[in-house]
Amino acid sequence: MRRTTACLLLATALACPPLAAQEPGKASSEQLAAMQAYQRAATPGPAHAGLAMTVGDYTVSIKSWSTPGAEPTVDTGTATRRMLLDGRVVAEELRASMGGQAFNGFGLTGFDNVSGKYWSTWNDSMGTGLTVAEGACDAAARCTMQAHWNDPVTRQRTEARLAIRWESPSVEVFEMYAAGPDGKEMKMMEMTYTRK
Repeated sequence: MRRTTACLLLATALACPPLAAQEPGKASSEQLAAMQAYQRAATPGPAHAGLAMTVGDYTVSIKSWSTPGAEPTVDTGTATRRMLLDGRVVAEELRASMGGQAFNGFGLTGFDNVSGKYWSTWNDSMGTGLTVAEGACDAAARCTMQAHWNDPVTRQRTEARLAIRWESPSVEVFEMYAAGPDGKEMKMMEMTYTRK
């Protein structure tokens, strides 16, 4: 039992040796291959360097739509982005207002070397659930991600499309599209980040 537990804890660094006896201090070719795979998965690369370029302080303009064709509500806030885990993940803290109420949010964004995809998580003071997204970015840092969360009203999984683009080195635009009242996709939110 102890050996099994130890193997599970060490699995991210090195595949467990077989239960049969093995020469001390000598790793098998399978173990070496597993260790190399884990090292490749854990090593930050160009995608992580690109994420690091988004670190900084921003002012944020937030537009929200509840129905297609309606005038958006406009709110403002500030955001701070910093790197975590030795350059592997960007953390964002947002402080804003939303519909006259204080709105605070926290998100993480990274790149998974294994899947080759960008990922993000988001939660905020307007709920207790988690939004999870995954997608791809092109060479111009235009990203498209598919997101999902649990809708508080229907209690069902809700899907959305996220679009992110940099209009200049200091201005990023985030857009969220989801099904509107008629079931057709509509723009729900647009956030413009301007670096201070």
